[in-house]
Amino acid sequence: MNKENVYYATGKRKNAIARTWLMPGKGAIVVNDRPVEDYFKIESAKTIMTQPLVLTNTIGLFDIKVRVKGGGVSGQAGAIRHGITKALMLSDPELRQVLKKAGFVKRDPRVKERKKYGQKGARARFQFSKR
Repeated sequence: MNKENVYYATGKRKNAIARTWLMPGKGAIVVNDRPVEDYFKIESAKTIMTQPLVLTNTIGLFDIKVRVKGGGVSGQAGAIRHGITKALMLSDPELRQVLKKAGFVKRDPRVKERKKYGQKGARARFQFSKR
């Protein structure tokens, strides 16, 4: 692997962390040593993770290798999108403006709220009984 043309970035979403490598190639996407079609069965997850490539018209220019762990399908797809966005900005700083306008540059800060003690859940309470 030629080190000078490899762009590495880490993307995060919910509890998922994606380490992403972009290298010039034919457009192959490999997630955890599996083709993206095998890894993500849900079409919307594949769409989410390729949004930065579609937006910047770089869909066939880079081979993408991803190591993702934690979270679920949606969180992992979002983490990969974030990682690809950051790596694309490293490859061409001019793309930042377009990606920022689409809202891909900033990490989505929403995470699951913790359960509170003495309660049923994060916001849910046990039913109040007067008698």
